Amino acid sequence: MTDQAATEELREALHDVTIVVNGVARTASVPARRLLSDFLRHDLRLTGTHVGCEHGACGACTVLVDGEPMRSCLMFAVTAQEHAITTVEGLGTLDEMNPVQRAFTECHGLQCGFCTPGFLTTVTAFLDENPAPTAEEAREAISGNLCRCTGYQNIVKSVLRAAELRQEKTMTYAAEPAQRHTSSSAVAQEGSA
Repeated sequence: MTDQAATEELREALHDVTIVVNGVARTASVPARRLLSDFLRHDLRLTGTHVGCEHGACGACTVLVDGEPMRSCLMFAVTAQEHAITTVEGLGTLDEMNPVQRAFTECHGLQCGFCTPGFLTTVTAFLDENPAPTAEEAREAISGNLCRCTGYQNIVKSVLRAAELRQEKTMTYAAEPAQRHTSSSAVAQEGSA
């Protein structure tokens, strides 16, 4: 980099941006051309979002913008200001994994892990739209994410397993009030007998 280019970069105007990331408002001063991927990784230190091709082709940098998958290397941080961003860090934790994370772990849907954050966010949004996909629909949903370690078989299995886990979770929540009601009714009947 020449001295003139370095000086121009230092003089570049900074913009204060506040973006809600994983439910928390985060503020930083950034140049207008700062990519969302760089904002997340460098300014916020949320390094779960990986940067691969930097052209939007590989899907490693996929995050959720208002619940929809978006390549963060194709979006400027200043344009994210009115939106809610969810990164892989916002999906769950090691102690409380979401169903997609659990399924990828159970079905060995990851190897080196570089592409995994993009898959996890993509699949999370896909299952919100299609909670009971076929294998072909799952394969189509992940077709925009590149993985160099696998043949995608275990990733497709992971998507289908995540759908099952989400369905089980929904059924458990739906059954709980009825079970509580039934248990209360049984106690009340025993007490009146």
